[in-house]
Amino acid sequence: MVDLSVSLNGLELKNPVMTASGTFGYGEEFADFIDLSRLGGFIVKGTTIAHREGNPYPRMAETPSGMLNAVGLQNKGVDYFISEIYPRIKNIDSNILVNVSGSNIEDYIACAEKVNELENIPGIELNISCPNVKEGGMAFGTSCASAAEVVKAVRGVYKKHLMVKLSPNVTDIAGIAQAVEAEGADSVSLINTLMGMAVDAETQKPLLSTITGGLSGACVKPVALRMVWQVFNAVNIPVVGLGGIMNATDAIEFMLAGASAIQIGTANFIDPAITVKVVDGIEDYMKRHGVSNVTDLVGALKA
Repeated sequence: MVDLSVSLNGLELKNPVMTASGTFGYGEEFADFIDLSRLGGFIVKGTTIAHREGNPYPRMAETPSGMLNAVGLQNKGVDYFISEIYPRIKNIDSNILVNVSGSNIEDYIACAEKVNELENIPGIELNISCPNVKEGGMAFGTSCASAAEVVKAVRGVYKKHLMVKLSPNVTDIAGIAQAVEAEGADSVSLINTLMGMAVDAETQKPLLSTITGGLSGACVKPVALRMVWQVFNAVNIPVVGLGGIMNATDAIEFMLAGASAIQIGTANFIDPAITVKVVDGIEDYMKRHGVSNVTDLVGALKA
């Protein structure tokens, strides 16, 4: 027998496999394909204080070994989530986290306060890749000062596990991680999508209505691995790794680089049962390599 359980600073997971926000809906969409209770946790789609229509179509485009998206945080708002979605998913035997997004600090605070009252939601994932409308549109997560400011504000009202999702579109992601750790983050997840664009040479137009969008999929994995390793060596809180994880081997690589848990995103669109396959694959790897506890893999890179 091997032990797959993981503790993320008090958030207890039955295994290290989670799902990435925006790729797994509210979880229930995948119930026909997998047993959701087999997951360590899943993170519901980005949730904001008010209803958002998102960006105009087209807002997704396939790229070599990946995809671009510019969905724009389309959702019906936190009150809709509380009244319509939460009652349907609250009893799933897994850790359900809400990805909280906002356009200003007040929005983050208001949304986090509402989610804080939900008994069966043990944590939030704070998306600091959102543009700060009060500061000219620069993302909260692209400077240490703004990242620290929003985390401090949310920490003041949110009393459960606070995971902070880091943007890779920075020059020093370790510095950002240290800044949010100092203001009370319980863990960090990385990476969010990389900025990219795609062009149709025949029409001479961009493939996305917004011109640029977020790049994800297998193509971003080397960048994500590097950043996870850098952050693991810079902070004392758990790191949750994501970015191009397509199979169990990818997941193991992230753990060796320092991730205590992982999230699967784009791969869900290719194979809706990939998450449980990765759980089984990690267990198989541990048996083959004589690893009794999955935590022994974390940061075990021989470098």
